[in-house]
Amino acid sequence: MKADKKQPHHHDEAGDDKHSHHEHHGSDHDKHSHHDHHAMMIRDFKKRFWVSLVLTVPILALSEMIQQWFGFELAFQGDKYILFGLSTLLFFYGGWPFLKGLAEEIKDRNPGMMTLIAVAITVAYAYSSAVVFGLEGMDFFWELATLILVMLLGHWIEMKSVMGASRSLELLVKMMPAEAHLLDGEQIKEVKVSDLKKGDLILVKASEKIPADGTIVEGESHLDESMISGESKPVSKSKGDEVIGGAVNGNHSLKVKVEKTGEESYLNKVIGLVEEAQKAKSKTQNLANVAARWLTFIALGAGTLTLLVWISLGKPWDFALERMVTVMVISCPHALGLAIPLVVAISTSVSAGKGLLIRNRTAFENSRKITALVFDKTGTLTEGNFGVSRFESLTDDLTEDELLAHTASLEQESEHPIAMGIVKKAKEKELEFQPVKKFEALTGKGIQGEMNGEKWKVVSPGYLEENDISIPEKSQGNEAETIVFVIRDKDLVGFVALSDKIREDSLPAINLLREKGMKMFMATGDNEKTAKAVSDELKLDGYYSGVLPDEKVDIVKKLQKEGYFVAMTGDGVNDAPALAQADVGIAVGSGTDVAAETADIILVNSSPKDIAKLILFGRATYQKMIQNLIWATGYNAVALPLATGFIPGLVISPAIGAVFMSLSTIIVAANAQLLKRSMN
Repeated sequence: MKADKKQPHHHDEAGDDKHSHHEHHGSDHDKHSHHDHHAMMIRDFKKRFWVSLVLTVPILALSEMIQQWFGFELAFQGDKYILFGLSTLLFFYGGWPFLKGLAEEIKDRNPGMMTLIAVAITVAYAYSSAVVFGLEGMDFFWELATLILVMLLGHWIEMKSVMGASRSLELLVKMMPAEAHLLDGEQIKEVKVSDLKKGDLILVKASEKIPADGTIVEGESHLDESMISGESKPVSKSKGDEVIGGAVNGNHSLKVKVEKTGEESYLNKVIGLVEEAQKAKSKTQNLANVAARWLTFIALGAGTLTLLVWISLGKPWDFALERMVTVMVISCPHALGLAIPLVVAISTSVSAGKGLLIRNRTAFENSRKITALVFDKTGTLTEGNFGVSRFESLTDDLTEDELLAHTASLEQESEHPIAMGIVKKAKEKELEFQPVKKFEALTGKGIQGEMNGEKWKVVSPGYLEENDISIPEKSQGNEAETIVFVIRDKDLVGFVALSDKIREDSLPAINLLREKGMKMFMATGDNEKTAKAVSDELKLDGYYSGVLPDEKVDIVKKLQKEGYFVAMTGDGVNDAPALAQADVGIAVGSGTDVAAETADIILVNSSPKDIAKLILFGRATYQKMIQNLIWATGYNAVALPLATGFIPGLVISPAIGAVFMSLSTIIVAANAQLLKRSMN
């Protein structure tokens, strides 16, 4: 990578950046066919929850403890065996995800929430089964049922609000067309893109996607590469130029020689980068898991200690065992299973109403730590359209609108991106188009034609210089603008300036974020001149121009190495790997599905000021999670010593333990609801 690419440009630097491809290991996208695995897991938790709920109702009704609580009696011959049967079904069906999770966590030597739940339900089931078959004591089947039910609900809520990121890879793959037109002599054969080989000659028709990386051997056209390179303007391509698979062809057909296919292709390298960064991110551990790990050790330690102490004091085995089971079951608070998922569900729904879609909980919690923001320019800080920014008549007999109407009438004969921008503006203003005769393109200079018996030209600044027509001072705009001049007969009558306009709310948002002590950078596929103009206007801390996706990843990595906690915002495929690499990836909603699926958070309204809202709300959410964890685990600090029975006169029965647990769960649920206030 060039030296000037590693350092951001500051305002005293100039010089155009040229970009080059960098080799990265690709990955075969076929292996991503399991993209719906996450949705399947959500369906599985949902089904297990409803089946468990149906089983829990008769279990509670048949439990002696619940009958004592509510003052009713339901006893008949063999009732305890029916209770055992229903509980066995519930233990193995409802508890299966936790038992499986226990095996995985032990294998990874990383005990957490699954281990804690599995230990509690196994102890409760084993002890209660022993009571059914003769052991002295009271069963815990009601505890087993409610614990499984609440934990299934917690996991279901959590997984729904944190939908998996694997779809981003599938969407990247979808950008490539499935078929290509292979040229075999004079014949055109329809072949699968996967069957293309290096050296094949293919035909790309107007408006089609380029099926593979290659070189143009015949034809010229404008290619929309914005989804891949981030360049906002369609790029002019002709014989000898390289094209990238996934780019959209303009209005002319091209013959392309295939250079790279399959894993070698540029888009596949992007897929590899996204996959790599997502894998790294998924290792982030959440707070509830850390709390659960400690509670597992406490439960096992305290339970074993309780048993040993009571046996050594000469108490009967069944008494010591009941104390041990009470301690171990009480150590697994229902509230812990809901503490985080409830906050997540509420923060997800509240923020969605405010235009923030949260996909990655951990990254959202971490948004409070952001110290550096890397913005993509096109579609994030700017509107993403090459449009008319201003136009002016230079003669008294032509109004501004008449000038635009005549210019657009001439330009509608052309497919140049400048022409498209002018025509769009005239249509928005509902101006009347004039009939054009003798239309002609002036190669590299502009276009001309006749309207109402007058000769009109729309030309570049170069044409004025060649014909000794002085460029009017008032036409000089900012460096990011492209200006065309309008000539009627031989008189210069006006000009039209086009640019990718900066969003109205970009500057206030940048100022607000600066107040929060953040550093702001811009990384764009656009040229140095355009990038500098936008950076100067927004007073950014620095900018990187002419960068490709892998280079955006390098910029994020570089800032991370410098100790920044980096958020990246973007809207195109070109941003997908950097969004995945960043500590927090924020996609703006006007962009592609790919960017949205790779990011952790999506700004629906594409407004940069929502980023400031996001950071403040991230802080409020994190505080609620900590408060809930304290409530959920704090109950243990009181209940656990009492459950051991070591404190004379203060022996907690399983029934009182259940009251504690319910109270803790209610407090956690109520506290999570208070989060709604912080977003008003």
